Amino acid sequence: MDEDKKLSRRTLFGAGMGAAAAAGLAATPTLAAPVGAAPRQSSQRTDGTYETVPLAVDAWTLGVVQSRVMPVDAANPEKKRRSNVEHMCFLIDAAQSWGGKKDLLFFHEFPITGWDDSWDRKQAMRVAIDIPGPETEQLAKKARQYGCWLVFGSYARDPAWPGHLLSITTVMNDKGEIVARDWKARNIKGVFQGFELFTTTVHDVLDQYVEMYGWDAVVPVIRTPLGNLATSSLQREPEYFRALAMKGAEVILRTATGGFSRPDIQVTSLYNGVYTAVCNNAVSPDNGAFFEDSGGAGASAIYGPQGELLAEANSVMETPVEARIPIAAFRARHRQPNIHTELYVREYDAYRSRYPAGLFSTYQPSDGQDALRYLKDKSRWK
Repeated sequence: MDEDKKLSRRTLFGAGMGAAAAAGLAATPTLAAPVGAAPRQSSQRTDGTYETVPLAVDAWTLGVVQSRVMPVDAANPEKKRRSNVEHMCFLIDAAQSWGGKKDLLFFHEFPITGWDDSWDRKQAMRVAIDIPGPETEQLAKKARQYGCWLVFGSYARDPAWPGHLLSITTVMNDKGEIVARDWKARNIKGVFQGFELFTTTVHDVLDQYVEMYGWDAVVPVIRTPLGNLATSSLQREPEYFRALAMKGAEVILRTATGGFSRPDIQVTSLYNGVYTAVCNNAVSPDNGAFFEDSGGAGASAIYGPQGELLAEANSVMETPVEARIPIAAFRARHRQPNIHTELYVREYDAYRSRYPAGLFSTYQPSDGQDALRYLKDKSRWK
């Protein structure tokens, strides 16, 4: 394990691609190219089809675990992190003992570390986990015990990105192997009162990220024996989810903390013809400086390819949500979204986002207030 922690993201994932192939997984765009290999520019096809690997089953059960958010003590993070992971393991046991086997269990973005807007960078880096690390090793035992995939988010560190606080969604297969560590694609800026988020996202270091991992990793699709998966903690950025669908995402797993827009989740399925699940937090007692229900707990759900609601949480408490994914039948008829980019690609080319990419490449704010100060004059909009 100590030797594993010394591996950079690039080295780890380069080696991991061979292991994934041996396990029946494709070498996926989410994983960085092997050391010395030229990064792929895009895995998107131009004939309506998309890259896949053979399916292990014709249908499988997706379980969404709506669970609490419990921030750890930044001064002594190990104890609470361990408690949070033990609680995740309890919920995995509970989910697997109720209603039959779940082939994939999906948690929200902070079940291990929780979240606290008062943390500065040093505190948050102490709170963050290593991937792989003791927390993922404990969860891997549960994956192997039940033969199920696990998807969960966390604040994380990476030796390839010293000093950067990352928000990572980990995808672990039924053998307990980490097959993807998806970065958050971007943070929303200019909306919070008195602070800005200071985690590093793909957009914040875009040039460096592409240099290390290639453009294909910017919009990552994970090709697995359960189907093509994609993860994201973004809200209200439909273009990103359209891009995932264009590259062959069949099941999009979206995390949320503190609320989300139901229509935003639903139209991801409706507009792209894919399955979409959202995992939100439950009511969370002793949640730092926040109310137990911050106004946005609950409503975790799964939508089908026509935007139809397949299942939804029946309360704001900790609860499971599940639906059957008939992946073989779906794949037999599914194609890329049928859109007409010739009509509007020039408008996209001419558009400039409110904040430019790469703002954290040369400076990482020390805390939320420093991020607010740093970003104050960075907007390109009037």
